[in-house]
Amino acid sequence: MQPSGIITLTTDFGLSDSYVGIMKGVILGIARSATIVDITHQIAPQDIHQAAYIVQTFGAFFPPGTIHVVVVDPGVGSKRRRIILTTPNAVYVAPDNGVLTYVWREAITQWGMERCAVYNLTEPRYWLPYVSSTFHGRDVFAPVAAHLVLGVPPAQLGERCAEIVEAALEQPSRGRHGELVGRIIHIDHFGNCITNITLKHLQDAGIGERMTAQLIGQRIEGLYRTYADVAIGALVALIGSSDHLEIAVRNGSAAQTLGAGIGDIVRVFPASHQAA
Repeated sequence: MQPSGIITLTTDFGLSDSYVGIMKGVILGIARSATIVDITHQIAPQDIHQAAYIVQTFGAFFPPGTIHVVVVDPGVGSKRRRIILTTPNAVYVAPDNGVLTYVWREAITQWGMERCAVYNLTEPRYWLPYVSSTFHGRDVFAPVAAHLVLGVPPAQLGERCAEIVEAALEQPSRGRHGELVGRIIHIDHFGNCITNITLKHLQDAGIGERMTAQLIGQRIEGLYRTYADVAIGALVALIGSSDHLEIAVRNGSAAQTLGAGIGDIVRVFPASHQAA
């Protein structure tokens, strides 16, 4: 797979400091013709679950050979590995702390272990000369991505590994009334509350459009197709663009309306049961 020339950046660095700009400077100092795309720098600090969700939402929409750099790294400076994950479609550069969990699982399901590879970044020739204990985004991940976009093979950057570290990301469970019990894992810019419950989870549980969702004591009746299917200001449950169940308010913020946040429990009841 030839590099596309594109590098994406996903971090929890925010935009009020110079960290993101410094990473771009390092990349362009090595690969001046690289195209750098910011995915987001607003991941909640150290939130590996939110990062893992975000990372699995965008890879399929970039040209094959794109390098995706993910730096959400609460263990920076520790003995956790720094890795490259290659799939038939993309290359991911990240700390080995679970941020690639969903990407790894999807890749193995779609292509199989034999078509994916993991490398532990052990070759310092492709890092900056001095590696700090607190900014591996600058000193390791950015220069590695730049060398990859120039065509350096991943095998030249480190040793092959069998697998990655998978985070213990909570999956929806079944409640005592037959409901699915999930959590909010992301709140987007519009205040939509995105859960860890997917369309497949609902289908496997036999929960259809006549479901009832419950969040912060509020009942949301029915599963709709679009935000516009309800009145302005009304709560709505729907399957969003990432195939996850989300709770929204038409032309408003569900997070603000309900006082909801990441980690809050969402219960989804089938039509044959009443929400508690």
